[in-house]
This record gives sequence, C-alpha cells and structure tokens, in this order.
Amino acid sequence: MQLNEDNRQIRLNVFIHGTGHHEAAWRHPDMQPRQTLDISYYRHLAQVAERGLMDSIFVSDAYFGKINKLEATTLLGALSAATSHIGLIATVGTTYYEPYHLARQAATLDHISGGRAGWNIVTGSADETAFNFGRAAHPEHAQRYQLAKEFVEVAKQLWDSCVEGVAVNDAGSTNGVGSTRHYEVKGPLDAPRLPQGYPVLVQAGSSESGKAMGAEMADVIFTAQQTFEAARAFYTDVKGRLPAYGRKAGELLIMPGLCPIVADTLGEARELEEELNQLVHMEDALRRLSRRFAADLSSYPLDGPVPLHLAKSLGEINSLKSRQSLLLELIEEEQMTIRQFVHRFANGRGHYAFTGTAVQLADEMEKWFHSGAADGFNVMPQIFPSGLEAFVEKVIPELQNRGLFRTAYEGASLRERLGLKAPAQHCKV
Repeated sequence: MQLNEDNRQIRLNVFIHGTGHHEAAWRHPDMQPRQTLDISYYRHLAQVAERGLMDSIFVSDAYFGKINKLEATTLLGALSAATSHIGLIATVGTTYYEPYHLARQAATLDHISGGRAGWNIVTGSADETAFNFGRAAHPEHAQRYQLAKEFVEVAKQLWDSCVEGVAVNDAGSTNGVGSTRHYEVKGPLDAPRLPQGYPVLVQAGSSESGKAMGAEMADVIFTAQQTFEAARAFYTDVKGRLPAYGRKAGELLIMPGLCPIVADTLGEARELEEELNQLVHMEDALRRLSRRFAADLSSYPLDGPVPLHLAKSLGEINSLKSRQSLLLELIEEEQMTIRQFVHRFANGRGHYAFTGTAVQLADEMEKWFHSGAADGFNVMPQIFPSGLEAFVEKVIPELQNRGLFRTAYEGASLRERLGLKAPAQHCKV
C-alpha cells in the first residue's frame, strides 16, 4: 500500500527516552527516575501513543554508560503484548553485533507483534562502547559505514533465506547467504519469512555517509535539524539522491526530531521550559559539552560568548559528525553565550525544540510538512509521561481537524500504515 501524493498525511513516531528528552527531566519533582526500570511505565507510554494513533514508538540503545537503561529489543517484545497497532522500532548497532543475531531478533519481534517491527540502524558513537566489547578503539567513521552497509545486505539475505510460511531447515539447501568482504554467514535463518518481509529500516545518520546510506537502504530517516531552512535543505538533498538508487520520493520518509513543550497558553509552556532549564546541573552539562571543544568550557564566563575558535573540527570527531556541524552553525548564527548554549542543548540535544500551544505547534508542523521539510516527525517530549499526554490530547486533535493525521489505524503492518511498499519477494526455493 502506497499513499497517493494527494492523500499524504503526517507520520508520527514517539521516541521513548528515560524520563524525557530534556537533560534535567529526571530532576523534576514529579519524576521517579527508577521508574525507567518498570515495565508498567513503558506500557503506559506505549498505550498513550497508541491511543493517539501514532505510527510507532522508538527505543534507542547504547552499549556504555547508561543508568537505568533497558535493552531495546527485549523491551519492545514486552510492549508488543500490551499494544495492538503501534509500530515498535529498536536501535541495534551494526559495529558490535552480528547479522545473524540481529536478523533473528528482528524476525522474532515482527512475528510476535504481527508485523510491527522496525530496526534503527546505527554504527555506534564512542570509544567507551569499544572498550565494553574488548576492542582498543571505536572504528573509524568510513569503516563503520562500510561495515553497516554490508551488515544490512546480509540481514536482508537472511530474511530472504526461507519460503513463505516456513523456515528452510534442509542442511543440504542452497539457501545459504554467502559472504561479503567482512561477513560470512551460511544461513538460513531459523524462522519463516517476516510478516512485513523486512522490518521497517530506519537510519539516523546525517553525515555524508549517513545520507548516502539512508538514500540507498532506509525506509525512514530520523534526523536532527534545528531550523525549518536546515530541515528543508536536508530533505531536498536526501530526496534528490533517491533516483540514483532507482527509488521514488515516496519510498523514503524523512522525520526530523521535534522536542515539544505544549500547554494551553504560551505563558504556561514557557513556565515549564524555564522550570526544566533551572534544574540543569551546570557543571555536568559543561563537562559533556566541553568534549566538543579543545578546552574546558567551565573556565569561561557563563554569560560570555561560546569560544567557537576552540571547537573541534569534523576531522577530529569520530562520531556524531553532523551533530557537531549543526551545533557550531547554530552557535555562530545566534551568537550564543555559554549559558544559552547549555540550555539550548539541554532542551533538544540538537533537535528542534518548540515551546507553545497546540495550535502554534500544529501550524509549525503543517508548514514543515507542506513546504518540503518533513514527511512526519520523531516526537521527543521533553518530559514523560506528561509531555506525551499533552501532545496526544492537545496536538493530535488539532492535526486531525486539519485533515493532516489519521482518525483510525489503517492496514495490518507498520509498513502499510507508513504507506511503504513491501520488499520484493526474494525467498530462495
């Protein structure tokens, strides 16, 4: 099922992240940080999102330094039993996994959820991850993307290594996957073909390598863009790459991150924003942000300018290169002080942060959607669960009133609900 261009509607994913996407959400008096280990907390968030008819929920993952962080695929497997329609997207990194392992996990999630699985493809972002896997350092950026491309191709071959409805288990079968430069996997996968063929493939890198990989392989791109102009330029760039891979514009959905604080009045929304900003632990925030500079920002006056001349170049960064570029451009354009930089990063982590009423936010979303900046949004409430509840109760009805968002779930799978075509049948017989 692929939607006609005239019937396009906004696609909405909710990014579930701890107690919220604001850096200080966990310090808010209404929060109980240990609830992020409680399945009932996640069940509530998933059910609120499903009540709002959102397309999917997304759980990121990392393999170092996270406190109270549950493994994404296991968590979504549990949530599949608590929901009926909403898509379930998990981050699994390619650098420290094996294709067979990922292919089996994704197949299991797709089967038990009835065709609602998605895979967010990342390459990893830190040496700390490498240390947890017995490696001396995180692989270089270009190498990681070459590995990731081969990894995805092998995973697809594994999902194709079956006939409809049954797994191939004949030891003499010719359904083996074969090899690439870095992987050799005999196969086949020990599961029937997935309800969706492949899980929905999501990609979140916005570097040159990330954009190229997304244009070639992804169904959805999650991206961080701070302004409408930057989002539209990114959208035009990536969509313009699709014909080189024999793809049409509607075969890839681009969904920028959106970090909303929504209330009945602008004053109430700003009050909550200020409350959260006041809870930021300045020393910790400066320590984290200083990693992007060749100096400790805490030695500079908070209300003085950000020392841009000390920012690390992209060549000195081996991860999140596009985020570094985005932040430096924003600091220069707005002539930020260090305090403003800390607060801006705290309430969006490089994504577009919005504070206002439901009508104001719907206006902004409609502008991005109709003006070639977004096919939908990766909604990142700054505080959970209240921020998600406010979005579902206030913003979604406004979008529905404008004919921009569904009023009932359609289709049986996540692919169908996103208007994405099923992959061609390549099962070997």
